[in-house]
Amino acid sequence: MSDKGMKIAVSGKGGVGKTSLSSLLAHIFAQEGKQVLAVDADPDANFGTALGFPQDILDKLTTIAEDKKLIKERTGAEPGKTGQVFSLNPLVSDIPEKYAVEHNGIKLMRMGNVVTGGAGCACPENSLLKQLLRHLVVKADETVIVDMEAGLEHLGRGTAEGVDAFIVVVEPGQRSFQTARAVVKLAQDLGVTKVYAVANKVRSGDEEIIKKSLDFIPILGIMPYDPELISADLSGAGVFHSALKSVEFAYKIYERLLEEMTNTEENGNLTFRK
Repeated sequence: MSDKGMKIAVSGKGGVGKTSLSSLLAHIFAQEGKQVLAVDADPDANFGTALGFPQDILDKLTTIAEDKKLIKERTGAEPGKTGQVFSLNPLVSDIPEKYAVEHNGIKLMRMGNVVTGGAGCACPENSLLKQLLRHLVVKADETVIVDMEAGLEHLGRGTAEGVDAFIVVVEPGQRSFQTARAVVKLAQDLGVTKVYAVANKVRSGDEEIIKKSLDFIPILGIMPYDPELISADLSGAGVFHSALKSVEFAYKIYERLLEEMTNTEENGNLTFRK
């Protein structure tokens, strides 16, 4: 890879394990010497718990979309009101430093969510969030991991713009495969070219049908069903120190991701399969 950092967005339908994978990758990048900013862009807001942040630190987090004073200050409009004129290019460069908390070498920032349905909203809150995600430019020793909301809303309103890699997590099942196909189509329409899949909760013997069903997208890795990962999620424990088997597979996904990104830089955006 060239000497630069990475911005990675992780998505998938609800319950597939995208937050667990985001947490594992965040810890791995930190272990490999990167400064990691974990961005919780899912309204369920459980990224911090999966990362193993203590509750007293999580209690210090301010959800950016709910900070009405910040939104009005930066966009010039009152949040929650329609029909206003507001800035589409608000100042956001200082927000990560002011709104992130840190634990074990990982910084965490909680975005929140303001869209309740449809293709998006023309509102000051959304303007601020989109500009913030676009602004998160990373240096050579930095990695940004964005845990996106479930479903396809994030792509519909363009908040995945500017990422270096977009990972869609799928589980065995045709509905999940269809979601992955829809993500690829929307990503292509929006010019997001580097899209990969990770299959999760896979039983022994299902690998071949998964590879066949996902032949339209590069697969970074296949993670088997891991009871320890499920137990960690149920108990609210950090997954990196609770599910060692999944950590091992996540390292392989990390290595494959770096390999794919290197190949992309050398050969062009060859990340969609026909």
